[in-house]
Amino acid sequence: MSVLEGVRVIEIEGIGPGPFCAMLLADLGADVVLVQRTRSSGDITDMGDAAIHHRGKRSVAVDLKSAQGVQTTLQLIEQADCLVEGMRPGVMERLGLGPDACLARNPRLVYGRMTGWGQTGPLSQAAGHDLNYLALSGALWYASPAGTPPHTPPTVVGDIAGGALYLAIGLLAGILNARTTGRGQVVDAAIVDGAAHMMNLLLALRASGSLEIERGASMLDGAHWSAAYRCADGHFVAVQSLEPKFYAVLLERLDLAGDPDFARQYDPGSWPRARQRLADLFATRSRDEWCALLEGSDACFAPVLDPEEAARHPHNVARGVFSTRDGMLQADPAPRFSVSSPERPRRIPRRGEHTIEVLREAGVDEEQLRGLIARGAVASVRR
Repeated sequence: MSVLEGVRVIEIEGIGPGPFCAMLLADLGADVVLVQRTRSSGDITDMGDAAIHHRGKRSVAVDLKSAQGVQTTLQLIEQADCLVEGMRPGVMERLGLGPDACLARNPRLVYGRMTGWGQTGPLSQAAGHDLNYLALSGALWYASPAGTPPHTPPTVVGDIAGGALYLAIGLLAGILNARTTGRGQVVDAAIVDGAAHMMNLLLALRASGSLEIERGASMLDGAHWSAAYRCADGHFVAVQSLEPKFYAVLLERLDLAGDPDFARQYDPGSWPRARQRLADLFATRSRDEWCALLEGSDACFAPVLDPEEAARHPHNVARGVFSTRDGMLQADPAPRFSVSSPERPRRIPRRGEHTIEVLREAGVDEEQLRGLIARGAVASVRR
């Protein structure tokens, strides 16, 4: 039995963090019903059969611009534990699917709203994307070396970590509360909020005097023992030997123990020369050669891998971190559970594949179903 078996999620089709959040819930066993448009938007955001973030969901195609489509969606919401939507503030209200309308039909519903700027505030109606929200939250500041424009891995820190994961936590907390109190509520998950919240460990370092505002001047972004280095073959390796006992292992493995340039681990004045020497040293061998010397030791070392290399790495293979399904490389569900481990990822649905199945479950009779299809309020396809 999966950990979220019996939890019903209604997801209103969107892009980015909302669909990812719903995928995470589906990975953990929730029944996620994806309410999609009756036709594809045809733009870059519609990935079709490659939409990994839709795996494990059931697709219902509904015209939300029709009154019957809205009423059909409200009928689905009556049986749901939570709803996920990622529209600009006010759009769901104009469709007739805002929190008031949905909670009136299902008072126990947890209504999850995923945006970049949040439902309120002077920027709430402005367009934006991952990099913008990280910039305003302060989380982008330490993202790159001093003297270079700040940049992060696309979508990972903002859309996914600051957005999708915070929405998932909010939804699950709301469901627990609703099961205790019988009362649902709205979860306002904004990427700018989540990204700022994730900075609390860095802010603690700042408050303790271990992190400077200036980029490249502190332990985690300036020290020679916390950096990535280019190897002779053009690949990279990463070291982060924070504690003295791990730093000692690094120096011993590199034959640098006792070298005066590396004697003062936490002295910023010694970092530039030590960093240059490590850069010169790592440039003398290939990544594989450095892996043979350092990987698996307490030097706090790892090779920098691209996604396909990561899928082939023995550690990831042993843990089953990745799999190939439908001809696509995917990361398998996380985290792991000792008793209720989720199954392997389920397939990606076609648009409208489960319309008839889901509407029948919701109590729509055959005559009503035929009428909805005939009028274009819903659409159905076969796999």
